[in-house]
Amino acid sequence: MKPIYNSAKEAVEPIQDGATIMVGGFGLVGIPEQLILALVDKGVKDLTVISNNCGVDEWGLGLLLKNKQIKKMIGSYVGENKEFERQVLSGEIEVELTPQGTLAEKMRAGGAGIPAFFTPAGVGTLVAEGKEIREFGGKDHVLEMALTADFSLVRAHTADKMGNLVYNKTAQNFNPLAAAAGKVTIAEVEHLVEIGDIDPNQVQTPSIYVQGLFQADQEKRIERLTTR
Repeated sequence: MKPIYNSAKEAVEPIQDGATIMVGGFGLVGIPEQLILALVDKGVKDLTVISNNCGVDEWGLGLLLKNKQIKKMIGSYVGENKEFERQVLSGEIEVELTPQGTLAEKMRAGGAGIPAFFTPAGVGTLVAEGKEIREFGGKDHVLEMALTADFSLVRAHTADKMGNLVYNKTAQNFNPLAAAAGKVTIAEVEHLVEIGDIDPNQVQTPSIYVQGLFQADQEKRIERLTTR
């Protein structure tokens, strides 16, 4: 059995100033809401955050931004967050923007123990500046380094007490990649079941990648509501 935390505060207790954290989810979909709120309350600072984007102004990782707790953001999209834009333009935060597919592969490679890989995405753009370029099959490719983190925070629909995880629909996006790439992975889960209750064929993150569990309900906010 893996440690099962009684609160989000307890779950994030090991995360200290200056840590690198990788956070699953896409926008507000599949993010570990309660773990993020616990980091806000804890007040840790100088964080390097690896995630597809940085939430919105008043929810998700945007709350860490608002509190000036993030020193560097590695992601692929920042279009829904005005505070992020403000901090970038004022030089308050360091940003490393990466094509979305490249970001996913950098995370996957980190979890697989692959240190680097070549990709054609970004060749001839700012993304490739200062990086090795090599030709394969008559086409230039840029060398990208894998990503790992001190801690990964992920959201799963169901977990058993061994730490095997099942995600719900689009929450499969970056969560499995993040879970594998963290030295310590903490999973926020909606349903916690007994060992053996999950069909092995349905497991999307094996327990070997998970070091702790926290059960919590979610608000499941959406980024933008359009009625017409």
